[in-house]
Amino acid sequence: MARIAPLRGLRYNPARIAHMEEVVSPPYDVIDPQSQQALACKNPYNMIHLDLTKSLAAEDLTDERYQQVRNNFENWQRDNILIRDSTPSLYLYFTEYTLPSGRKMIRKGFISLVGLAKFSEGVIKPHEKTFKSVTSDRLRLIDTCQAQFSPIFSLYSDPEGKAMASLEAHKAGKPLVDVCDHDGCRHLLWQVTDADTIAGVQALLAHKAFYIADGHHRYNTSLQLRELMRQRQGEVAADSPYDYTMMYLCGMEDEGLSVLPTHRLVYLPYLITLEAITARMADYFIVEEVNGGTRELLLEQVLLRMDENYSATMFGFYHPGSDRCFLLTLRPGVMEKTCSGKHPEALRDLDVTVLSELVLECILKLDHGQCERDNLISYYPDPDEALDAAVKDCAAEDKKTPLLFLMNPTLVAQVRRVADESLVMPHKSTYFYPKLLSGLLINQIHADEKVS
Repeated sequence: MARIAPLRGLRYNPARIAHMEEVVSPPYDVIDPQSQQALACKNPYNMIHLDLTKSLAAEDLTDERYQQVRNNFENWQRDNILIRDSTPSLYLYFTEYTLPSGRKMIRKGFISLVGLAKFSEGVIKPHEKTFKSVTSDRLRLIDTCQAQFSPIFSLYSDPEGKAMASLEAHKAGKPLVDVCDHDGCRHLLWQVTDADTIAGVQALLAHKAFYIADGHHRYNTSLQLRELMRQRQGEVAADSPYDYTMMYLCGMEDEGLSVLPTHRLVYLPYLITLEAITARMADYFIVEEVNGGTRELLLEQVLLRMDENYSATMFGFYHPGSDRCFLLTLRPGVMEKTCSGKHPEALRDLDVTVLSELVLECILKLDHGQCERDNLISYYPDPDEALDAAVKDCAAEDKKTPLLFLMNPTLVAQVRRVADESLVMPHKSTYFYPKLLSGLLINQIHADEKVS
């Protein structure tokens, strides 16, 4: 049974923070060192000083690293930079944004506490695997500060949109937060305090499953914190804040829900000609060259063709060494012949699986472990950024062969099917856009409080 509950959110005090865009940040796991420095310089109260970027190096995981965050967190509360709402609430969170196609969208969801459940219980469902080194870092952060700085992004099914309609009808007029991020996406937050409305939403979602869209490591961290508290105090009651985590919940049927593709720039650890690559591909794919125009125009044509033929398994393939672009269309029956015994159908049908298992491992002879160990794959949501990196790396590299693969997005229905079958997708299979902002709301854990 799914348990959702209101929370008393901790948030920036508008009387002390005049420009919210200076203090919010993207999620910790998408911030590179350059962006980290830029965020830190924006404002001394930027969330980057609390929700630290991930660090996998053991020498970085020092007590001082986490104690400094705790000091910042306590000082900001003492100085009223952060204030806690007095009434337990659900928080409507809308995001207005524009897709690369130019289409304007509004994604509607809400933030609440959600009762923890092991994946085996079937209440909370993942679609990706997690890495222990990442969760260890997050566990020390949340345990030291007794706070969760950013929500987990999850989906639920509500075809008639009853939960969202009920919350929208009772949102308090002016938003608590209205801020634009670095991509120009507008994030709005409202508080819903009406007890009957909250109870109605709790009842509506009680028998739903929640599918993690983004934040698998954060969810595992919450499970680990609960287990840690059981070791320390003997038990964790069902109404303990340690038995809950903060989630952003969005309906699967929401018209503003978008999943963007994540393109792959692959570095073959050997030199190989384009002719040799396409010859290998021809046994498995219809290989069609796209001609006419600049490289940017070629990629645009390929992406358009992929969009027009979405039911087929297609990849865009750009070879920077020869400045040539191709459309690869999977031949019928190939995956059944090559991978039928290796993967269930729900995974075999995914474009990301075709690329990972057939193209990279079978055709290009790249072992998954080697790819991860030697950083042979870079991921880019922006195809233009991926193209620039491919061209620059090709000019600078004389021992590797860079290849750019353009991907279609994974469908929400595919995410649901994989999760329902207790399977996991390849790394970076989904990119739910826009990312949730860190800093809109903090879940502060008070051990002596009870969750209603």
